[in-house]
Amino acid sequence: MHDLIQTMLLFAPPTTGGAAPNPIVQLVPLVLIFIVFYFFMIRPQQKKQKDREKVLESLKRGDRVVTIGGMHGTVAGIDTEKKTVLVQVADNTKIKFDRSAVASVDRQESGDKLTTGE
Repeated sequence: MHDLIQTMLLFAPPTTGGAAPNPIVQLVPLVLIFIVFYFFMIRPQQKKQKDREKVLESLKRGDRVVTIGGMHGTVAGIDTEKKTVLVQVADNTKIKFDRSAVASVDRQESGDKLTTGE
C-alpha cells in the first residue's frame, strides 16, 4: 500500500523488485492535471467569452462604451450586417469601430440621450 501511495504522489517507480509499474497508475496524474486545467482555466475562459458575446449582441443606441484603444463615446448607430458600431466621441465627431473593438459598456438608464442623428 505504501508503494502505491509513493508511486501516485511522487511519480517514482515502486521499490519492490523488478516489477514494472502499472500504466494506469502512471496516467492518473496526467488525467488529474487535465481536469484541473479544464475547471480552473478553460471553463472560466469560455464563460467569460460567452458573457462578452452577450454584451456585444445587446449593444443599443445611447450606450456609453469604451473601446479597446481607450476611446470613450456613445453608440450613435449599429450596423449588424457589417458588425460595426458608430460611436459619437464629440459633438460632431463620429467614428466607426468593429463591434469586437468595444471593451466595456455602461448602460443608459433613461433611454436615448443623443442630440444628433446618424
